[in-house]
This record gives sequence, structure tokens and C-alpha cells, in this order.
Amino acid sequence: MSDLPNLDAALFKPPLASDFAAIGSRATHAPRVLLLYGSLRERSYSKLCTLEAERLLQAMGAETRVFNPSGLPLVDDAPDTHAKVRELRELVQWSEAMVWCSPERHGAMTGLMKTQIDWIPLSVGAVRPTQGKTLAVMQVSGGSQSFNAVNQMRILGRWMRMLTIPNQSSVAKAFLEFDEAGRMKPSSYYDRIVDVMEELMKFTLLTRESSAYLVDRYSERKESAAELSRRVNQASI
Repeated sequence: MSDLPNLDAALFKPPLASDFAAIGSRATHAPRVLLLYGSLRERSYSKLCTLEAERLLQAMGAETRVFNPSGLPLVDDAPDTHAKVRELRELVQWSEAMVWCSPERHGAMTGLMKTQIDWIPLSVGAVRPTQGKTLAVMQVSGGSQSFNAVNQMRILGRWMRMLTIPNQSSVAKAFLEFDEAGRMKPSSYYDRIVDVMEELMKFTLLTRESSAYLVDRYSERKESAAELSRRVNQASI
């Protein structure tokens, strides 16, 4: 370690394959997946797309919850004790994986989608409610295929320290892709949603027990050690 003078050797932990063996037994309960959509229109294609994703997840063995964002206040326009805010945060805590599906509006995700994400705190006490959870992102568009919304949601997922899966879905001209009953028609777009949900389930099953280890960071171990040192060395103790 002599050639790494800036490194705290006591906190440096080279990743080892054996670390995963020490994590413990695999969970056997159904993966818990929370799904969010970004439009309140009566015929919301992001909601219809989300419900198709939910059906697929249930068929793959997941336990699912879909959050209804109607009535959710703007961020900072209500206390975090608001009923819809509490509901959303409790669902986030419950979940092991998430699906975000937004329309693309003015070349971006909708304000409603961002509001839901913004109400999810980066930390609750010492716990980050999204850290290490898997995430799949999807969008619907009224025109030609675009990836602006999914790209933005990927940035948010990374910022919230989620394990965003590689695959994603972007449904162009969504108004043509659903029948009168609100069910998605057979198409390559539908097949892609199957792919995305399948991949989300695989990543969730693979990582949910080891998520804390996967997102553990040297810089945060160092920070925690420094905070501990300051606390135990206070003159008043």
C-alpha cells in the first residue's frame, strides 16, 4: 500500500468473489415491484403501458403495486405528512424494484413524473430508500420514437443510486398501440416491454440480497469513520 499514500488502508476493501458467499441465503419471497406512471389523462397511455408491465411482472411471479399519482401535491407545496406523499414513500420503502413510465412532453418527462420522483427522499434517517433497488425505465410518445424521457429518468435513477437495467422501452405513436379496452396490441413494442420486465426480474433476483454490498463505497466508509471519530472525541463526553 506504500504507493497509495492517499488511501486509508483500514477502510480499503478490494472486492472479492467470496464476499457474495458471505451475504447469506437467497430470499424466497416474490420480488416486490412498484410501478409509477406520468399522466392523469382519462386514457393515459403511460398508465396503460404500466398496467401491461404489471401483468407481465405478475405472470413472472412478482408482487406489484401501482401508485396512483392523482392528488399528489407539488413538491414543497405540502408537508411530507400529506396522505399521498406518505403513501408513495411507504411504497418506495416496501419495494425492491421499480418501473418508471412517462409520456414525453415537450421533449422531456412530464412534470407529474418528476414530481413523484422528487417526493422520494434521498435519505430517511440513515437509510436511502432507493439505494440498490433495481429500476426499469419506459416512455410513450405521441409521435415518432424518442428516448429523451428514458434518458432523463436514467440520470435520476443513477442520482438516486438505483441499479438501472440496460434494457428500456420507448413506444412511438402510442395512440395506435392499444385497443378500445386499453390492452396493448401485438407488436415489436409489446415484445420489448416483455424483454424489459424479464430483465428487471432477473436483475432483481440477482441483486436484491447483495444490493447493500454493491452500493457500499470507500468514500462513505471514510466519511462515516471521520464522523464517528469527531463524536467520540468531543470534549463534553
